[in-house]
Amino acid sequence: MGKLQFFEMRAEEMATMYAQDFTKKQAVDAGTNLVKSMIDEGNVDKLQFAANLFRLNEVVAAAATEMRNHLPLEKTQIFGVEFTPVNGGNTLNYADDPVYVQLKADLDARVELLKLAQKQEVLDTGGIEVPKVSTTPRKSSVTIKF
Repeated sequence: MGKLQFFEMRAEEMATMYAQDFTKKQAVDAGTNLVKSMIDEGNVDKLQFAANLFRLNEVVAAAATEMRNHLPLEKTQIFGVEFTPVNGGNTLNYADDPVYVQLKADLDARVELLKLAQKQEVLDTGGIEVPKVSTTPRKSSVTIKF
């Protein structure tokens, strides 16, 4: 069996794999329980499982993105999932306002001074010492590339 046939079979399975009352909460629980059970049972190498899980996530995300291009442009509900088209709105072009541009430039310059003040004493353009502001720690994470 070739890869294309395999993926076509998988696509057919994906179209029917969940009952119509399968909720978003159940989906989250299923994913969480899948990982917990795989790790608790110890039948798989955690890193190999993670590598394939992240690859699968990319496949599913790409498929979902492509699928959006083929959805009808009217509100539809099927299997408990609601598809609602939303028209894009307008975005204000703040940069068209010279006052905004100046204020943003001043604010950006102040941000840079505050960053520098974390490492050394700094005076602003008015000769006033820039305070050393507090920091908030960011959550640590793991970067995944393939």
